[in-house]
Amino acid sequence: MNSLQKKQVKFNSNMTISHTGGRLSSDSGLVLVKELMNTFGFSSLAEHLLHIKDNRAYFTHDNLAIFEQLIMQLIAGYSADSSANLLRQDPVFQIVLGNKHLASQSSISRFLDRFTEENMNQFQSLNQALIDKARLIRNDTELIIDIDSTHSDTYGRQEQTDYNAHYQTYGYHPLVAFDGLTGDFLKAELRSGNQYTSKGVKKFIDPLLDHYSKALPHTDILVRGDSGFATPEVYESCEANHSHYVIRLKNNRRLGLLAEQSILYGYNQNWEEREVQYFSLSYQAQSWSKPRRICIRSVREGGELLFNHTFIVTNLSENVSPKTIFSLYGKRGTMENYIKEAKAGFYFDKTDSPRFLENQVRMMISVLAYNLVNFLKTIGFEKVNQGMTIHSIRLKLLKVAGKLVQTGRRVYLKLSSYHVYQTEFYKIFERLRRSKQWI
Repeated sequence: MNSLQKKQVKFNSNMTISHTGGRLSSDSGLVLVKELMNTFGFSSLAEHLLHIKDNRAYFTHDNLAIFEQLIMQLIAGYSADSSANLLRQDPVFQIVLGNKHLASQSSISRFLDRFTEENMNQFQSLNQALIDKARLIRNDTELIIDIDSTHSDTYGRQEQTDYNAHYQTYGYHPLVAFDGLTGDFLKAELRSGNQYTSKGVKKFIDPLLDHYSKALPHTDILVRGDSGFATPEVYESCEANHSHYVIRLKNNRRLGLLAEQSILYGYNQNWEEREVQYFSLSYQAQSWSKPRRICIRSVREGGELLFNHTFIVTNLSENVSPKTIFSLYGKRGTMENYIKEAKAGFYFDKTDSPRFLENQVRMMISVLAYNLVNFLKTIGFEKVNQGMTIHSIRLKLLKVAGKLVQTGRRVYLKLSSYHVYQTEFYKIFERLRRSKQWI
């Protein structure tokens, strides 16, 4: 699309700039994402698992095509639906999506209106099928399920928006689960803003535990969560599925007394040095059906007299030391980076729609976009680069200038000769091509 605007720059009086370069694209690196989607058979999976009710007698834009277009837009960094009004003419978007007639903003809005509650489970089934394929390619044999909740701000009168006292703002309070080893986004569920952290957690994690206990029968599954998930529902779900858990407990008077009684004081103690002690004991809260193992970490800072105590409930065997259990729990902190990546890079907390269901759909599309890029990293990238954020990936690999040239028989996507990261670009292509044999 040509622009009528022309600007003369001050640093060079002979130079004029305008958006009149013709059918060039700044997103040519999306061919990497499409190659990955082809490896996973994304279109076939989506068509098989996602059934959108459509009463249109005549249509130009197929639902699956709009769905893939939205995912591509998010991966490329376009959060606004209105971006489609220009991107629908982008030659790379057209060739990658296999369609010369892409959807506009109004078509996307009507597309979101067609979803029902039934589609939410279908989204999760699609997400699970993709993760299973990724795990097969990567030969993953271990799994850590990190559960947490986060907040999505709202700025209007969206359905089910409410005040959350913890975050001190209005919005939604979604539940999320990630694989703590690979960063895969296992599951997400949008909830009203006033829901307590652990509200509905049993219904949330039971399908995950059931699926992976069957898919990975010889693998020890570990569930980690903060004190917001310290509820018998979580413990009992894990125990019923023969899974392990490491959950932080909130301090209370009984636990505090047990910790103080466990502390060992030496005669030659240097009070100016920091001191850490670990303990393990059996404990039963009033709401528990049976005693469970509690691990305690007691820390006294240098120059202080009193200890601060931290508690973790677990069903890991006594052969696993309390210090190791606290180390396992501490690694849960990487989940905050995953949540941040999903929000900042894939607009997971975007709540533009007035209807709660539409915001759920947006959230799940963001989850799928996040996972596709995470698969690209964990399958196609060298290990040293697998920690790259989506912002770096866009800069180095996706935002590449390109020109599409079509002949009678062939289509050529000619990328910039001065693409600094072209060596890495083609190495990723080769890894993706080799990975197809494992599916």
